[in-house]
Amino acid sequence: MKKNDLSVFEIEKDGFRLKLQKGPSAQAAPAAPPAMVGPSKAATTTPETAPAAPRAIETIPLKEIVSPMVGTFYRSGSPDGPPFVDVGATVTEDTVVCIIEAMKVMNEIKAETGGVIAEVVAENGKPVQFGQVLFRVR
Repeated sequence: MKKNDLSVFEIEKDGFRLKLQKGPSAQAAPAAPPAMVGPSKAATTTPETAPAAPRAIETIPLKEIVSPMVGTFYRSGSPDGPPFVDVGATVTEDTVVCIIEAMKVMNEIKAETGGVIAEVVAENGKPVQFGQVLFRVR
């Protein structure tokens, strides 16, 4: 936040809401307190606030690879072929992670981020929506 001169950062996806705000705030959304524990950690008002900080920090490093289109998700290039990536696989921005079939066209989807695949969210052969999470990367 400091690097980009942000005072408030808010994101909502699939029912999960995260709000980060620099400085004191009297109003906080229900999902925001774990994320806001960091700035108030110096005050340490109750012992209950300390355990919440690690949970919020653990969720921040995961990046999501989302579907850029509506279509059918395939983990491999052919029905009997190995998956492009699996949990634990290292990916770069140019790594093909899956194929999405849309209107009989097979579209290779690239990771567009670097890291290690932490979770395969989408189910092979099932429909996906625009913006739906396909993979989570650590």
